[in-house]
Amino acid sequence: MILLDGKKTSQELKEEIAAEVTAMRQQGQKVPHLAAVIVGNDGASLTYVSSKVRSCEQVGFESTLVRLPEDTTQEDLLKEVAALNANEAIDGYIVQLPLPAHLDEEEVLLAIDPKKDVDGFHPTNFGRMALELESFIPATPFGIMQLLERYKVDTSGKHAVVIGRSHIVGRPISILLSQKGDFANATVTVAHSRTKDLKALLNQADIIVSALGVPNFVKADMVKPGAVVIDVGITRVEDASRPKGYRIVGDVDFEQVAEKASYITPVPGGVGPMTIAMLLKNTLLARRRAQS
Repeated sequence: MILLDGKKTSQELKEEIAAEVTAMRQQGQKVPHLAAVIVGNDGASLTYVSSKVRSCEQVGFESTLVRLPEDTTQEDLLKEVAALNANEAIDGYIVQLPLPAHLDEEEVLLAIDPKKDVDGFHPTNFGRMALELESFIPATPFGIMQLLERYKVDTSGKHAVVIGRSHIVGRPISILLSQKGDFANATVTVAHSRTKDLKALLNQADIIVSALGVPNFVKADMVKPGAVVIDVGITRVEDASRPKGYRIVGDVDFEQVAEKASYITPVPGGVGPMTIAMLLKNTLLARRRAQS
């Protein structure tokens, strides 16, 4: 079994990005600038956004954090989005999800300039990705594809089963795995809540990508020997023995499944760190495209 180490790979990516940013600065070019908008005080979102800001500092990006109160109106949030669209100093930005319940996420995401949509959630980018045109790929699927490429995992002609059909992970990774190209060309099945006999389906899979959000859902008896297992799930499970009172658990029963898998991502330390690294990569791409 080979561990698909997202922590190590993301650090390598950050070092590559930092080297390019250093060269840009030495040549007198503008360095990438990433902004993040967060509404309210959701603990997980604040932690995630803080991690993104730290990562910007590590690679030499400029960063801006826009914090808005919980009771921000739809109109005021859309004004912030319009201001970021118009701000030429900002190369890319994200609106941290989930938003408070009274806000319309879809309207906000549609208002983002696709050229600055480094999360890759805008329909323009999603459609261009599906057509294999230049776009911003959603960061988590982008990170998964990078792991497969950098570990030289053979995907051509393999049967991949993706558990989950969200627009953030499930659908985009199913598209990317099935496209023409290196570390793609897989035959992909998307499984979801209406899928019948999921266990039998998974036992046929050469590659499993689980983006379900149910702790330890994928058991060893669901995985055939030699399968590649990508665990996207991140769930906080109460654990009084831990200093923070919880532990992070993935969708996959790691200890048991690792004994059968050829490659597997850990949780934490797998797909999670790659997501932030690819957000940085998208921001660098945004700067390059703005220059050209």
